[in-house]
Amino acid sequence: MRGTHSYNMPPVVLNLLIINGLIFMAVRMLPAAQEIWPQLALFYPSSPFFRIWQPLTYMFVQVDTTHLLFNMFMLWMFGRTVEHDLGSRRFLTYYLLCGVGAAAIHLGVMWLEMNAYAAAGNFAGAMNLMRTPTIGASGAIFGLLVAFGMMHANSMVMMIIPPIPMKAKYFVIVVAVIELFLGVSGRGGNVAHFAHLGGALWGFLILFYWKRRGRIHY
Repeated sequence: MRGTHSYNMPPVVLNLLIINGLIFMAVRMLPAAQEIWPQLALFYPSSPFFRIWQPLTYMFVQVDTTHLLFNMFMLWMFGRTVEHDLGSRRFLTYYLLCGVGAAAIHLGVMWLEMNAYAAAGNFAGAMNLMRTPTIGASGAIFGLLVAFGMMHANSMVMMIIPPIPMKAKYFVIVVAVIELFLGVSGRGGNVAHFAHLGGALWGFLILFYWKRRGRIHY
């Protein structure tokens, strides 16, 4: 998809692209790679694999090359405009808070699933969930989509599949509805759809708060 706004590469977006790329290569090339990425991925808090820093670090680890390229493309496409609007320092704060907020919502959903497994006596399912890692920048990226949709509501974006142009505000709503449907129906495979929605929700709340406080204007 493409937006109608384009700016030179700002520093935070550039550095996020570099950091994600370097971590991706390190996780796959270093001899201790199989020991590194579980330390960075997000696990359920009662899991023996959980570490206190994981709600922050998980967003810098991507599943595979396709996952990396898609998330970095979205960061590049929308992040440049949002960083230009917010300023670099506030943009970095916003990006990280959206990612951490996405992790919080995802862990909340996992807590509900754990309770459901326990109530049903499905301890194998609960143990499997505790061992399941969550990785990816998508939660923070969804926060960027919300920011673009709120601050450039009438800008036109073009989806790649299908190639349908629409205003940014409608695009964000359509994507959110799709994510909600996939998350509730369970048809989204192993994708953490509620983490995506969590990043979007936190993005909306942060921007709403900043606007009410007069820190940003749009």
